Amino acid sequence: MKSNSIKKLTLLLLMLIATPSLFAHALWIETKAIGTKGKAQEISIYFGEFADNDITKADKWFSDLKDFTLVLVSPSKKETKLTSKALDNKYQAFFTPDEDGVYTIVMHHKVKDVYGTMVLDYNSSATVVVGNKTSGNYATANNNIIGLFSENADIAKKNANINVFALYEGASAKKQKVKVIAPNGWEKELWTNDKGEISFTPIWSGNYMVEFAYTEKTTGEHNGKKYDEIWKMATYLIAVK
Repeated sequence: MKSNSIKKLTLLLLMLIATPSLFAHALWIETKAIGTKGKAQEISIYFGEFADNDITKADKWFSDLKDFTLVLVSPSKKETKLTSKALDNKYQAFFTPDEDGVYTIVMHHKVKDVYGTMVLDYNSSATVVVGNKTSGNYATANNNIIGLFSENADIAKKNANINVFALYEGASAKKQKVKVIAPNGWEKELWTNDKGEISFTPIWSGNYMVEFAYTEKTTGEHNGKKYDEIWKMATYLIAVK
């Protein structure tokens, strides 16, 4: 009896330790915001804690996280599934633009294991401008359930206002909390307005991470295990000059 109690307590403590750690970590895409027609564009996918510059080695990603899907949406709405390969601290993929406009890169993965009673659902996206922005520059090119988008990410500059839209199920995510993380790890939480939009003014140059998380209270089974909520995270990186 005593032994079973100790085992249950140990399992509970492990869950309490592991779950916040998973929540602190995220998957995100890094790529140059401007591409060139006919030239290979590199895409990098990282997992870790952006605020702490803590990158998890590719061979240490938990569960089946490495089996994420990566899809390229061209300005003319053509979708292409991209193949990535593991490097030391990231996964890497490439595509070569063949038309002008905005390309959208979409990453998604629902983790196969249920943690406690929670399903973890990771999402990320990035946009690449080739030539001009006359086509493809719209938020719903990313068809993930949860997402973020900035129509001027390619010209983000220090001390200039940046607008970011949060979406959920293809609609504006109104009155939702969104986190912005600066290159030095400084964080600020903002609430979206009635258009699902936040605004911030970067005071440093470098990469800024925007995160939008939403927990859906719902019950079901995932890979044979019961759950009562799905935690969904979207990330969007903006390089500020």
